[in-house]
Amino acid sequence: MRTQTVEHTVVDGVTVIGSLSPSRAGDFMTCPLLYRFRVVDRLPEAPSADAVRGTLVHAVLEDLFDAPAAARTLEHARSMVAPAWARLTEREPQVAELFEDGADLAAWLESAGALLASYFALEDPRRLEPAEREKYVETVLDGGLLLRGYVDRVDVAPTGEVRVVDYKTGKAPREVFEAKALFQMKFYALVMWRTTGTVPTLLQLMYLGNEEILRYSPDEQDLLATERKLRALWTAIERASTTGEWRPHKSVLCGWCDHKALCPEWGGTLPPLPERESLPIEPAVQSPSESPAAVD
Repeated sequence: MRTQTVEHTVVDGVTVIGSLSPSRAGDFMTCPLLYRFRVVDRLPEAPSADAVRGTLVHAVLEDLFDAPAAARTLEHARSMVAPAWARLTEREPQVAELFEDGADLAAWLESAGALLASYFALEDPRRLEPAEREKYVETVLDGGLLLRGYVDRVDVAPTGEVRVVDYKTGKAPREVFEAKALFQMKFYALVMWRTTGTVPTLLQLMYLGNEEILRYSPDEQDLLATERKLRALWTAIERASTTGEWRPHKSVLCGWCDHKALCPEWGGTLPPLPERESLPIEPAVQSPSESPAAVD
């Protein structure tokens, strides 16, 4: 049970000192200043067409399993795209402004259908009965750091083995970047282990952009190392909050950043820091099928 006041959040009787999701942890590792812009300053960001397409595809793949097994065909999935888009624009009308005209929108919706075809090339949903979809998970580590996020899918075999599945609408990373890609999955596995006592048997990333699957079998040592990394990461975040030194890290990813105009690395001027006594606790994260700004 959770209670909240202006000063702090309490989860299961533990006072929370801060929170991390895989996305925000990834932000700080990519660029501490990006973390500041998103968490401390809470600057708005416009959703991109790629991010919204990821949201749309996630929504269709979540709802696909509501259909009877025999009806989970590619044709049925494609038929779900337009209704899912209608629901998305009703919830977030501004996303419709991403497209100049009907032809532009139609081509974009067709690209979402192509990603669904890639999903069907990777597995047959008629042979699956997921235990959980868009599962919200959270745990509080000793010391008060709250870890939380949404898992796209959890499969449980009749013999008890647990598979954690995440859909990615981009392309699989090169081998040198696989560890970074698996960090998100190890994050989820750690939270599930801490809440259930069971280490997931398999972590599976499904890259629909080029029809590849990245699989990894974690063990307790993997997850303990992930926990140590997250604790060290939070210590670094607290240090930046105390000193006010949110150092920018210039990289190729800057090309996709909404905040280049404010970044000193690009000739910008930082806005003054908000006056706060401590880091804000992130509001509950949205599932990928609900958040048009989610980057997939």
